[in-house]
Amino acid sequence: MSSIRQEKVGSLVKQELSILFQREAAMHFGGLFITVTRIRMSPDLGLAKVYLSFMAVKDTEVALKVVKKESNWTRHALAGVIGKQVRRIPELQFYIDDSLDYYDAVEKALKS
Repeated sequence: MSSIRQEKVGSLVKQELSILFQREAAMHFGGLFITVTRIRMSPDLGLAKVYLSFMAVKDTEVALKVVKKESNWTRHALAGVIGKQVRRIPELQFYIDDSLDYYDAVEKALKS
């Protein structure tokens, strides 16, 4: 169960990361189309687990490595945007969001 504060900070981080990925995709992320699907904040707000979805990418693991390689730059850019609103900029950990794949598998299982 996450607190209201965790949800508010998570929502703020999600919004700003989405804008950041949209603006800087060509320069820092090799032109990837990155969607932030979910953010899970730790209780002390020091860690944000960021779940990403990639469109038109054959190998999502390679795309995730590109994002992880730029994680320090991403955190620094995020600090420039939300630094006045939060006390501590969370450490970012990136994961692939496979909920759509899970949904498709369940859908296929129900149809058969």
